[in-house]
Amino acid sequence: EELHGRATAEAGVWRLPDGAEYYAASVQSGTATNNAPQEVHQLGLAQDADIQSRLGEILRAQNVTGGDVSAQLATLNRDPAQLYPNTDAGREQLLADLNRQIAEVDALLPRAFATRARAQVQVMRVPEFIQDGAPNGYYQSAPFDLSRPAIYYINLKDTHDWPKYGLPSLTYHEAMPGHHLQISLAQESRDTPMLLKLSPFRAYTDGWALYAESLADELGVYEGDPLGRAGMLQSLLFRAARLGVDTGLHHKRWSREQATDYMVRTTGFPVPRTQREVDRYCVAPGQACSYKVGHTVWMRLRTEAEQALGSRFDLKQFHQILLKGALPLTILEQQIDNWVASQQA
Repeated sequence: EELHGRATAEAGVWRLPDGAEYYAASVQSGTATNNAPQEVHQLGLAQDADIQSRLGEILRAQNVTGGDVSAQLATLNRDPAQLYPNTDAGREQLLADLNRQIAEVDALLPRAFATRARAQVQVMRVPEFIQDGAPNGYYQSAPFDLSRPAIYYINLKDTHDWPKYGLPSLTYHEAMPGHHLQISLAQESRDTPMLLKLSPFRAYTDGWALYAESLADELGVYEGDPLGRAGMLQSLLFRAARLGVDTGLHHKRWSREQATDYMVRTTGFPVPRTQREVDRYCVAPGQACSYKVGHTVWMRLRTEAEQALGSRFDLKQFHQILLKGALPLTILEQQIDNWVASQQA
């Protein structure tokens, strides 16, 4: 009760002693780069605009109109055809659909990967007793002895937080070819040191998971499903908006309400889902920046490798980098450069 009386809407660490220095260090730690908070903020704003433009083209082609892109997404989010019933039966159907999506993309992975994971993964609901304070979705790896499958948890407090068109992209992020594949390959590799099987470089792991969403598109999961591709772009937009919101809170001195309003206006996500995200950024400064910065680096490294190798570029061999375990992005860049040089020799 005493703490509540002193609470304010100033949610950023800027208000604390040495807050600016602490946040700058948090951004560097979260992104495994030397980027300053202002650079990350500007990157987020620029990518928001670019992704919204691409989304707008798809939505207009699907006759989703009215207002700007975020308003169109909000309209789509309320479409009854896109919503699961907010009932136990609706939740069971949602989980069944996610497990089916995992099986479907798993059958496509041999096109892009030379090594497959032995660990299985299943989707489960976030336990009800922690759902109010839990993230929207998260991954728990399988134990090293594979005595149980890995688990991809999804928060089902309200099924209306999860329109159908956006769920496949979350599946590809959390399960395959995202977190589950990347983490399992590192854990199962005999040549990967234990330190790198467990390394906490979030810009690598979360950047990979976001790259995996785009890779799933390359594998053809959205053929004949333009709204599914819109869901993928909305996911990218969500992670780009995080750059602006996290730096907004802790560097630009936004209030919790300003941060929530910005993310809702940008992504079209419902307020309850967005509020849980913003509260997460308040207590974990810099962490949310890891996703889009890491994704940007993964995409750049692949493009540079393709350009350098031309017809000799082999996507399956490029993805073998996962067997080395999670790395700082600067070390990942060195490793990819070494691989490119070996292919050129």
